[in-house]
Amino acid sequence: MSNNNGGWANPSPAGLVALGVACFTFFALLSGRVTAGAMPLLGCWLIGGFITQVIVGAIELKEGQILGGNVFLYFSAFFMLVGGLEFFVKYFAAAQQWSIPLDTRIDGWAWIVLSFCLVLWTPAYFKATSVLTMIVILIDIAVVQVAFLDLGVLSPSFKPFAAYALLFAGILAMYLSAALILNTTYGKTILPLTKPWVKEKTAAPVGNAKKM
Repeated sequence: MSNNNGGWANPSPAGLVALGVACFTFFALLSGRVTAGAMPLLGCWLIGGFITQVIVGAIELKEGQILGGNVFLYFSAFFMLVGGLEFFVKYFAAAQQWSIPLDTRIDGWAWIVLSFCLVLWTPAYFKATSVLTMIVILIDIAVVQVAFLDLGVLSPSFKPFAAYALLFAGILAMYLSAALILNTTYGKTILPLTKPWVKEKTAAPVGNAKKM
């Protein structure tokens, strides 16, 4: 999350809105609320999310935010842009009945890298507000399942578990984006943000330091 030390306004709310759109639309697809006919439209929404998140990632990296900047950067590239383009490819492959069927297991191999990197980075979010920590954990649950679904390791019956993890992550992303905007605009707590799981250590007062 950006702390605005570099003179830029915090771009995280926009990135969270894009994340919420992705979570809700993936929920709709994985849970069967929409058919495969929605895939090209979903691709359009994800490409819009790519534009948003790549800008957010660039600003956060400029401000020295290694965690938020890198997460938004690879979310924008792989989850948004690649994901959006793949929905177009998969839809037209099915519609045109390509003579060589797509082997979507390759997606599973790529998703393993993306999901397990996110899981391994998750403890870094323990120092952020616990709302954000829960968003990341829910996405961890979903993306790991998606990776194994694409590999064929898990049966399609697991899709609802991934779908609802994304739904709840999207709800929390909407709340956090609103809290950041309203609390910053009014300069006080309008929507409360929960405390981090790991607190920063308080430095000893300067006056207590031994004089040289």
